[in-house]
Amino acid sequence: MLEHLFGSRTRVKLLGLFLRNPDERLFVREITRLIDTQINAVRRELANLVKLGLLIEVEEKAEKGDEKKKKTPGLKRKYYGVNPDFKLLSELSQLILRARVLLEGRLDQEIVKLGDIHYLAFLGSFLGEGRAPVDLFIVGSIEEEQLKDLLRGAEKSLGFEINFSVMSLEEFRYRKDMTDRFLYAILEAQKNVVIDRLDEKPLL
Repeated sequence: MLEHLFGSRTRVKLLGLFLRNPDERLFVREITRLIDTQINAVRRELANLVKLGLLIEVEEKAEKGDEKKKKTPGLKRKYYGVNPDFKLLSELSQLILRARVLLEGRLDQEIVKLGDIHYLAFLGSFLGEGRAPVDLFIVGSIEEEQLKDLLRGAEKSLGFEINFSVMSLEEFRYRKDMTDRFLYAILEAQKNVVIDRLDEKPLL
């Protein structure tokens, strides 16, 4: 949907990446790896977004003592980041977030087809909250390899990596009884719960 609105899938991926990490400064090859896109397309769209004023470009000279850049001392590397003074920054961030919600609505339907789901929740990056333990939490019996394939396709559309956790119903109950810190961090985080059948009694 958004690629039709903005005219470029690469641009949509870049918007998702930068608006999700507004305080980060990233260089081209790092960006290329994160959004899994050809470097020439990334450079072209970065130039467009800098010209638009959404991104800023910063040159940083490598120092001799810099371990990350010791092979190329004196080389100027260009970094890109969000321009905090961009007038439509808030509106654009909300648009990208809403687009994620639309994709989420399709994604849950595909996940349900992969197994017997007792609990399904979207959190973290889906809600623009980077501090959550995971982005997707599932309780149930599911084909994890098929889930990974499904999420890889979603990641390409969203422009960010989806961290997920899957637990069987037995493991969930055990870890809940043990007040497992990881599990409780998920349960206490802000989230969009799509399926909740944890309290259903098993059929006799």
